[in-house]
Amino acid sequence: MTDPFNVSPASMPAMQRPTAQLLVTQAPAIRSDETNAEVLEIFGRHRELVSLPVLENGSPIGLISRNIFMSQMSRPYYRELYEKKSCIAFMDKSPLIVDVGMPIETLAARAVESGDKTLADGFLIVDDGQFVGVGAGLDLMHVLVELQREKNRQVMQSIDYASTIQRAMLSESLAAIQATLRDVGIVWEPRDVIGGDFYHFQRYGDGWFAAIADCTGHGVPGAFLTLIASSSLTHALDRYGPRDPALLMSEVSRGMKLALGQHSATRHADSNDGMDAVFLWFDDAKLALTSAHAKMPLFILLPGQDAVQSIEGERIGIGYADTPADMFWKNRNTQLARGAIVCCFTDGLIDQIGGPKNIAYGKKRLRLALQRHRALPISELTGLLMEDFHAYQGAQMRRDDFTLLSFRLD
Repeated sequence: MTDPFNVSPASMPAMQRPTAQLLVTQAPAIRSDETNAEVLEIFGRHRELVSLPVLENGSPIGLISRNIFMSQMSRPYYRELYEKKSCIAFMDKSPLIVDVGMPIETLAARAVESGDKTLADGFLIVDDGQFVGVGAGLDLMHVLVELQREKNRQVMQSIDYASTIQRAMLSESLAAIQATLRDVGIVWEPRDVIGGDFYHFQRYGDGWFAAIADCTGHGVPGAFLTLIASSSLTHALDRYGPRDPALLMSEVSRGMKLALGQHSATRHADSNDGMDAVFLWFDDAKLALTSAHAKMPLFILLPGQDAVQSIEGERIGIGYADTPADMFWKNRNTQLARGAIVCCFTDGLIDQIGGPKNIAYGKKRLRLALQRHRALPISELTGLLMEDFHAYQGAQMRRDDFTLLSFRLD
């Protein structure tokens, strides 16, 4: 007899994992030509028996529930009337009968279809039509729970490893940021273990290129899109260089549309995914910043100025099905100075709900934080901003991934 409470579905051989065989319990049975007196005798000898299979030529034809049978036989005169009659009098003629090779998931679906009686009285298990044992509804539920737990464990292992890959993908850019910008703060917080935000940073002889991007969704779908978007960006940088962010944005958009099957004007796309982003090129000698924006702003606080300058861009995302194939974003040119603070961020930061009124964090709070803490090193400023953000979020669920990059020119 197999004890399902001591067998993990993960430990079963691949060809056997998991089927109704896992639930087979040996049980006494009765022939259809035997009487209710024999049924009483069997139930009396087997106190643990929930139901009694009824067989003809070794094949099950029904199931006698202990509760129903004993309830009927305890009624006035029923024992005298039925004790010598065939046991089929109180038999369930349509119990659930399954083959030993039936997958557990299919068995569960069949059990639900057959109703509460299967969970209460169990089901019959056969091999090539011949009775091999009974299965209990409680055992079925236990195995389903263990099976789901094992699936969840495998999924989480995969997601954890995907997180390692995603962080490794970002590590080279993080090292380049820290080697190039001495007064810098960067935060990358996926809503789940992995996310749809990413950043890219690359140092060149006369300057550097940076990108902050927010792909559609979060979790596994978002992370998958970051691979497509990052690959398209790398390809565009290799082909065109870093000094024209708008051109790079157009090339990435075309690459994503092609990869996602969203490039055809005549065929309806199965998906409508893409990303919002800001691409930056900084010229070391001129202290000039060139930026291209796809629905993502850039905050700049120049030395000697109180107001935070917001540089906006086109309100069209990258790579979406409805983004024109020939879409061309514009470059915005900004003259910076030593001491200027630059801040770019994905909308997971400003769209987070929280505070006493349960409203979005918003751009205004970010501007005020930049103004209030502008004299601090950017790492400290970023830390205080994150403290304020997490306090504002409070008990609210995190809505999205978010990425924040801030730096001061020195």
